[in-house]
Amino acid sequence: MQNKNKTLRWSALWFGFAVFLFFSNAANSQDTEKEQRTFQSCPNDLITPSMIEGVPAAGKRVKQQLASYGETNVFHSLYLPSNFDDKKKYPVIFEYAGNGPFENRMGDKCSGRVEDCNLGFGISGGKDFIWVCIPFISKNRKSNQRQWWGDVNASVDYGKQVVKLICEKHGGDPKRVLLCGFSRGSIACNYIGLHDEEIAQLWCGMICHSHYDGVRRWNYPASDVDSALKRLKRLNSIPQFICQEGSVGQARAFLENSGIKGDFTFLNLPFPNHTDQWVLKDLPERKVLRDWVAKAIANESPMIRR
Repeated sequence: MQNKNKTLRWSALWFGFAVFLFFSNAANSQDTEKEQRTFQSCPNDLITPSMIEGVPAAGKRVKQQLASYGETNVFHSLYLPSNFDDKKKYPVIFEYAGNGPFENRMGDKCSGRVEDCNLGFGISGGKDFIWVCIPFISKNRKSNQRQWWGDVNASVDYGKQVVKLICEKHGGDPKRVLLCGFSRGSIACNYIGLHDEEIAQLWCGMICHSHYDGVRRWNYPASDVDSALKRLKRLNSIPQFICQEGSVGQARAFLENSGIKGDFTFLNLPFPNHTDQWVLKDLPERKVLRDWVAKAIANESPMIRR
């Protein structure tokens, strides 16, 4: 009888524990759904324009190629602001896309293509800024690379050339050039944007959304911490805005332990979605980012130290 009572007590304990886990998981699931609804239920107040074939014009997003890639399928997208005046100079937001094709269980998607980027348009609202989405170059240098870097040196060189083109031919102000990216593109701000001293001197600020170079090891060369720190030393006085869904804590800890002194601003985004589309919504966090951008372009670019 004593053994039977003991068995019954253990059965009751296990049953109680199972009930606790069930309701705990249900509560967590409800919290997660609430967070998702917070993001999804907020309607877009902006719609990113589709890329079209044509001549650059105010309020249009067009496909454009560097002359050296004219016989290939390598291209970038160029958007001139809706209030564009060819007699003025404008700050420029250059953007790198995330890896693609990507889709998670929440329905967040990324194609990896320049024509599907959103950050720059959401930051600018379509006016006052030129917006350019830069490709990564495939190893055969014939097409845009949708997964990771392809030919790193070609991608770096393309970045340098397209900044020069936009500033010389399309009204870009070389003293107010920002670099931004989502996911792979966020890593690219340092991995490509700080690849050497020449390209590092182009930017007056960087916006890194979701992931950060050096925080974890990836399956490509020079993704280790030491290599990332070498790149980061080229940052000098360039301010960075670093944000991520949920928590930006890992990037903050990495930078605090790096020994690198920089102008870093961190922002946790209060939703779990891995996406660049949050900037298309009227969220308080977007205003924080826009205020930061206004301050970044008000300062002189490190470019003038040449």
